[in-house]
Amino acid sequence: MLDLDDPRWYELKHAYGTAADIPALLKQLADLPSSENDNEPWFSIWSALAHQGDVYTASFAAVPHVIEALASAPLKADFSYFQFPAWVEVCRTKKSVSVPEDIAPAYFESLSRLPSLVGAAAARPWDEGFLCCALSAVAAAKGQPSVAEAVLELSPEVAGEFMEWFYER
Repeated sequence: MLDLDDPRWYELKHAYGTAADIPALLKQLADLPSSENDNEPWFSIWSALAHQGDVYTASFAAVPHVIEALASAPLKADFSYFQFPAWVEVCRTKKSVSVPEDIAPAYFESLSRLPSLVGAAAARPWDEGFLCCALSAVAAAKGQPSVAEAVLELSPEVAGEFMEWFYER
């Protein structure tokens, strides 16, 4: 995992240019802040690293830090700790973005941790949004980005409509 003090962050890019500002945002995740109501640092992380479906070199360096924060307290972390890595992986595969060689091992190893972290979070209450993000994270970690994306769009109403369509086809 790229150290947050590593000068490599100045070489990595996000939606607005150099990623030198990302380590400070990632450090804040250690306190497990909520992402509700566009709270910081989540608003800036999403805006810079997963901007309108685009991902960047800094996105891949950030994912291991997000997952490390999640691993520190899976019963307390909110849905974004699952949604963000899943969405980065969905966007990476949809747009065929390459992960830099020096970042790839930590990125892919951190994704592989998501299914066990979903299991660790199973003891907490889940609303439908948390459920969708957790299931999406498992699908993304298991190499199923299309399923991961579809699950993020599910709600009880959409799932019901899908099942109607599925049985009628």
